[in-house]
Amino acid sequence: MKIPAFNMVNQNGEAITEQNLRGQRTILYFYPRDNTPTCTTQAIDFTGHLTELRAKNIQVLGVNGDSMKKHQNFINKHHIGFDLLVDEDYQLAKELGIYRQKKVFGKESMGIVRTTLLIGPDLTIEKRIDDVKVKNQLEVLFAE
Repeated sequence: MKIPAFNMVNQNGEAITEQNLRGQRTILYFYPRDNTPTCTTQAIDFTGHLTELRAKNIQVLGVNGDSMKKHQNFINKHHIGFDLLVDEDYQLAKELGIYRQKKVFGKESMGIVRTTLLIGPDLTIEKRIDDVKVKNQLEVLFAE
């Protein structure tokens, strides 16, 4: 399956489409909210591995429904080293089945379920991990 066409902006208002993923592998991860404990841990973990990922020609992009301003604040506060995309209406998350009913602390609501995609240079989704556990996300992503 290929990644669906999309058109989002990053934290700086720059348009990013699926064509920006072409030619290299991409970790495209969906997370619920900026500046929450688990989401912060996840972004910091990816940032800590950026040098080795970039050496393998892999870029990282995070996606959620937060605004450009929230993304900018999150990046600056935690020194996140990659772009965060604004899926304000959850269009891509919905197309991929990532925006759905979930239960948090016993309360049911609609939202992004933490999911990581590994996308190939030809835009094919090579691997998908639903309900990601942040502590070993990269090991699971690259396990054979």
